[in-house]
Amino acid sequence: MTYVICEPCIEVKDSACVDVCPVDCIHPLPDADEFEETDQLYIDPEECIDCGVCEPECPVEAIFMEEDVPEEWDEFIEINAEYFE
Repeated sequence: MTYVICEPCIEVKDSACVDVCPVDCIHPLPDADEFEETDQLYIDPEECIDCGVCEPECPVEAIFMEEDVPEEWDEFIEINAEYFE
């Protein structure tokens, strides 16, 4: 399992989750060139250690454990993974 960032993050990209992530698995970073080019932030499923510290930091409640992603946002599981391919 991993955490997934879903639709509420689109166009918000609040980086509070990035600041608390102990393994730096949330991208793009706010100072990266691609930050302005992306619609949302993404969690790398290979790097995420499932610690959960990002979830309560998200002001728009866009972060879910993969198994808890609401059905209407299931496609975000793949969207997050594809960003890192």
